Amino acid sequence: MAGTLTETREDTTLDAPWNVLVHDDPVNLMPYVTWVLMKIFSYPENRAAALMMTIHRHGRAIVWSGEREQAEFFAQQLQARQLKSSIERTE
Repeated sequence: MAGTLTETREDTTLDAPWNVLVHDDPVNLMPYVTWVLMKIFSYPENRAAALMMTIHRHGRAIVWSGEREQAEFFAQQLQARQLKSSIERTE
């Protein structure tokens, strides 16, 4: 009776970074969006305002990139403050 050898390999490749996106909406005012970005990500006002303008002009902006668990946390924090957000895996 012949035996079967099974090879098991661990995937040690690093997971691709995840992007946190904020989407434009007709409800939230621009100063509020800027404030939320400053509060959640500790961004200086000029960076938060630049991201807010990208969201406003282009319909969305990547506001953070990194590990999936942290991306999910940030997306939840944004949603808790009524901002439309999502995460996506980078290519």
